[in-house]
Amino acid sequence: MSIASESVTYVSQLTVAKFGGTSVADFDAMQRCADIIIANPQTRVVVVSASSGVTNQLVALTQAETSSDESKALIKKIASIQYQILDKLGNPSDVAAKIDRTLSHISTLVERLKLTRDKAVMDELLSQGEMCSSIFFAAVLREKGASASAFDVRQVLRTDSHYGRAEPQIEQIAELAQIHLQPLLAEQVIVTQGFVGADSEGHTTTLGRGGSDYSAALLAEALQAYAVEIWTDVAGIYTTDPRLAPNASPIAEISFNEAAEMATFGAKVLHPATILPAVRQKIQVFVGSSWAPEQGGTWIRHKVESEPVYRAVAVRRDQTLLNLHSLQMLHAQGFLAETFATLARHKISVDLITTSEVNVALTLDKTGSDSSGQGLLSEALLQELSQHCRVRVEDGLALVAVIGNNIASTAGVCRRVFEVLETYNVRMICQGASPHNLCILVDESEAANVIRALHENLFEA
Repeated sequence: MSIASESVTYVSQLTVAKFGGTSVADFDAMQRCADIIIANPQTRVVVVSASSGVTNQLVALTQAETSSDESKALIKKIASIQYQILDKLGNPSDVAAKIDRTLSHISTLVERLKLTRDKAVMDELLSQGEMCSSIFFAAVLREKGASASAFDVRQVLRTDSHYGRAEPQIEQIAELAQIHLQPLLAEQVIVTQGFVGADSEGHTTTLGRGGSDYSAALLAEALQAYAVEIWTDVAGIYTTDPRLAPNASPIAEISFNEAAEMATFGAKVLHPATILPAVRQKIQVFVGSSWAPEQGGTWIRHKVESEPVYRAVAVRRDQTLLNLHSLQMLHAQGFLAETFATLARHKISVDLITTSEVNVALTLDKTGSDSSGQGLLSEALLQELSQHCRVRVEDGLALVAVIGNNIASTAGVCRRVFEVLETYNVRMICQGASPHNLCILVDESEAANVIRALHENLFEA
């Protein structure tokens, strides 16, 4: 596919492409993706996720309550997915040996986890699905005549040691990419792993669930690429999830700001962090379907021709509302500072906040808090908060966001949104902090109906 031009100066026309789990689910899916790569000679770096379902099984293997029999069954399922791909590939000896070593390594790591609940071991285990995918995808490209090889991203993607949700070290990634990765691109397509990194000691880290998009954008930034392509199972970004609103329509292009809001507030086709490296370097991002590349997709750009008040409606489920009550807040200083310092120590990021004289309400995103799926609200955190306030936790909530432009300064926006919400119980409303969103917190059981009603009123009326 061709890359549209934009009024930004780039070092090259280099494109980084990322393929998600459904796009590399099996041999046939990988072949479709390989055709996309071969069709665009500018694509020199390919980032792959684990085949669909593999990471979930690896996560299950990290759980303390998983029995030995269950572990064996899970490893057998993972092996079955890999061997089905290997069989269709023709069982080349070099690929088969690498896959066998990886599967053996998985078994070894599972045994180590029985002895220690070390998060570094968990991250090493969770990375193995991506390792397999990169080996296979490089082989599929070679079978189609392309010069391609698998590259261990841990040589380049440096992070801190916060296992399960590691923080990338941007300057080090750029330096290492120029040393280890850039020289390879002239002669071959490099296939590497998403979601995976390494700390300064060389220990494997992971970026959190869905982090493959982020990996692709970080590598694009380090290589000063022209574009990042995110290939998934849907043809771009829609005005809302078509499964919730049948009349949802595809969006041809959106701005970085709009895309960041959509990703942050639940658009499944894009990881929330993906947009950050792209914004820093003004790298345009394409989102399309690997199953139907001819359908086009959505371009995310620094500048767009149209900036409507209403662009999309997004939903993020499995939200937690943390309500903190303390009479110390009344005409006092320092309560919020102490609260946020506590949250920061426990690596908690707050989404929305409302305050009154003696109450603070915070929303937290529980989904995929770290790669192993462990929850955000640990007992240690709750005990620390309880030392200076009364804590109430509410679960089973969903965050619905109206995404657009100049929302805070456009008359009539609240009226159109609130008239839809008349029959629903709303736990929180946040508007004004950003010109690009208006957020409401509702019961998760009502989220789908709220989405449909808002989409009908804002986009179909």
